[in-house]
Amino acid sequence: MNTKLSLIILVVTALSLNSCASTPVSPMVPAPTTISPQMPVSILRENISHVVGPGETLWRISKMYDVRMEDIIRANSLRNAEKLEMGQRLLVPQAAPIKSVVPLYPSKKWKYIVIHHSATDIGNALQFFKAHKKRGFWRGLGYHFVIDNGTYGKADGQIEISPRWIKQQDGAHCKASRMNYKGIGICLVGNFSEERVSKQQMDSLIYLVDSLKKYYKIPTRNIMGHGRVPRARTECPGKYFPWEEFWLRLR
Repeated sequence: MNTKLSLIILVVTALSLNSCASTPVSPMVPAPTTISPQMPVSILRENISHVVGPGETLWRISKMYDVRMEDIIRANSLRNAEKLEMGQRLLVPQAAPIKSVVPLYPSKKWKYIVIHHSATDIGNALQFFKAHKKRGFWRGLGYHFVIDNGTYGKADGQIEISPRWIKQQDGAHCKASRMNYKGIGICLVGNFSEERVSKQQMDSLIYLVDSLKKYYKIPTRNIMGHGRVPRARTECPGKYFPWEEFWLRLR
């Protein structure tokens, strides 16, 4: 296996978000390879309807559901499989339970991880992308990762990947201390000033942060909530975010 690259497999409609804008520059990005968990010997498969999210490709969707690209192309009579549209609905035949496909790219850029909440009860990456576009974020979704809470057709704890991460672009999630240029932005759907983080979301967050921390050699002191970034003025990710549990579980 290529030691420079790896993938981690992991198992989000809002009208406004509490994030900060930036003007990112796109670097050259190498193609990733894959690390996958073992698939159960017997799994329940069914035909499902999938709405294409930001940055999703047919290859990624096929990996998410363990279905061949050829079968998805045939089921949807796709003429141009290389050009999917955000919001496009696809029939995925005989899909396995969904898992997220998260690429890790070799980079010395990422020094921090910044955790956010959407401050909304519902949402997903596609809806946040549209909301950020309306706010003037010309690249759309400002976060690098979104962890869903089971609304708008997404699984509770599902991790969605932003095009910014796939293209290794600066974020648009925290202006303070220039975190947009050096910090990986992770947003959990929910308002944790009023409610609690779900178990599934926390499990996915711990797995994702552990993986990013290890791969990019990010020290624990550089992992923080948005509100704990120097000069940031926000309660994000909310007063009920379970920091004690988070630190105890983080490796």
